[in-house]
Amino acid sequence: MSEYESIIGLEVHAELNTKTKIYCDCPNLFGSLPNTNVCPICMGFPGTLPVLNRRVVEYAAKVGLAMNCYINNISHHDRKNYFYPDLPKAYQISQWNTPICENGFIDIVSDGRLKRIRINRIHIEEDAGKLLHDSKYNDSLVDFNRCGVPLIEIVSEPDIRNSAEAKTYLETIKMILMYLGISDCKMQEGSIRCDVNVSIRKKGSNKLGTRCEMKNVNSFSGAVRSIEYEIKRQIDILKSGGTIKQETRRWDDAKGKSFVMRTKEDANDYRYFPEPDLLSTYIDKKEIEKYKSSLPELPNAKIWRYIHDFGFSQVDSKLIAIDPERAALFDDSINRMECTPKSICNWLLSDIAKFQNDTKLKISELPITPKSLCSLIAEVEKGNISNTAGKKVLSIMMKTGEDPLDIIDKSNMKQNSDAESLKVLVEEILMNNQKSISDYKNGKTNALGFIIGQCMKKSKGNANPAMVRDIILKIIG
Repeated sequence: MSEYESIIGLEVHAELNTKTKIYCDCPNLFGSLPNTNVCPICMGFPGTLPVLNRRVVEYAAKVGLAMNCYINNISHHDRKNYFYPDLPKAYQISQWNTPICENGFIDIVSDGRLKRIRINRIHIEEDAGKLLHDSKYNDSLVDFNRCGVPLIEIVSEPDIRNSAEAKTYLETIKMILMYLGISDCKMQEGSIRCDVNVSIRKKGSNKLGTRCEMKNVNSFSGAVRSIEYEIKRQIDILKSGGTIKQETRRWDDAKGKSFVMRTKEDANDYRYFPEPDLLSTYIDKKEIEKYKSSLPELPNAKIWRYIHDFGFSQVDSKLIAIDPERAALFDDSINRMECTPKSICNWLLSDIAKFQNDTKLKISELPITPKSLCSLIAEVEKGNISNTAGKKVLSIMMKTGEDPLDIIDKSNMKQNSDAESLKVLVEEILMNNQKSISDYKNGKTNALGFIIGQCMKKSKGNANPAMVRDIILKIIG
């Protein structure tokens, strides 16, 4: 067991899905031809003036409320100065002294228990462009389409202790953003990314170690790998008698290593100063209450509710909650109180999820409703149809949108659960399978399966298999 403890903080950058950019009316679109969604404002031409997109403020406030933050009625904009080829103004409009949101927290579900991760701040800022490293030209090209795309940056306190907690925290943030409908969270398009801060200290110590920051982390699995790499790197240095230097490092996921970009970087290095071209941002208290009342039940709350109220595993709970449409179908089905929560969960995560994977359809695109789903599951639970027949009914429902009860009646799938008629059926099969009875009594347990199979075949699949099994065992002992 290691004598060291890791201290981890994350800075998550999420692009907002507004129609236009943060300070100009250029389209906020991904996938356009390079340098086509640009104008003098987002390109930083001299003499141009930014105008703040109101929707960005609304989205940031909603995220802050979802993460239990204090919303500042008045916030300010600042210039963050640095020179890089994809930043044409040589500064980024951000927030430093007074962000929109401060002092919040997220409760994540980790190892079946709640853990609170504090949020230091959430602020708005503009994105930079994108460098394209092209081997054909043996050079780097710049696409400025992303300049001015609105971002929120969510900065955690150093409350995370391992890579698994970090992944759960990132997944929770992604789910919250998707539930609020303010970001598509497509990591492959750069819609959500994070910087990772890691330090190491002796267990039992209250003093924080020297922090190293890793950039270029473009996936949750990459965050896990980068954290585990950095923890090991720092422990190895300390064990060999060395000291940790404060550095910003670049994570190379393909190589599984990080490399030094620059050393000892602090806020002073960015020479923050108030943005002279923008007024302070004011949010009325009534607006804040309006945003707060519009919030849905959030995914981390759903996960905990599913675990606590229904006894689901953390994995199943997350698989339901991670998709807002799936969670809505589950909750609406539960509220009908026609079948058990566990059965609804199983059908959603098995047959329906498989159909979605095969067809690439969303829940909202499927011809299924809480009423039709519960009708089907209730028929299986009552023993009116077998589980196998239920799967066939679902398949037809997905193709035609028909009511499950109509499908069952038309297809003659009704399961025979009449004890007297099943006993007659079993006795006939046993009469013709004396050897199988003998085999079963001599310890060949698979003979029982054969007899049940013969009964099911004789009944054309309509016999209740559980009842058939019980009747067989009563007769042959």
